[in-house]
Amino acid sequence: MSLRPLYVLLAILLFSCSKDDENRIPDVYVNYQITLQEFNIKSNNGLLLVNKGNNTGIAGLIIYRKPNNEWIAFDRCSSVNPEQQCAVIPDDPNLTATDPCSGAKFSMFDGSPVKAPATRGLKEYNVIITNFTLAVSN
Repeated sequence: MSLRPLYVLLAILLFSCSKDDENRIPDVYVNYQITLQEFNIKSNNGLLLVNKGNNTGIAGLIIYRKPNNEWIAFDRCSSVNPEQQCAVIPDDPNLTATDPCSGAKFSMFDGSPVKAPATRGLKEYNVIITNFTLAVSN
């Protein structure tokens, strides 16, 4: 009995792409730092937009200080057609952000989709505060 069909099946299972992995925001190196004082000066109602640049994600960053003083950071790249690298724009009063390319909306509290065609949330990054400095990384 030949084991070749078994090896072929195993190779297909190991190397096949999952449909769920398609259209995901790519993983890139993120390392952004800002002092809390500078954040307070540059932010608008606890929300700071960081333009696309070195180590700031695919389409830049959104850093948000929630009303309960928790911090959260997202890539501005919309999860709807991420290959377009369309940067979401916060709505007033900072409860949602809108993808100007598709019209999708996302919650600023957890990045979850709140309006179609979005089905996936925004990509979230780690936020660490030490010595009066805020650091966003992955």
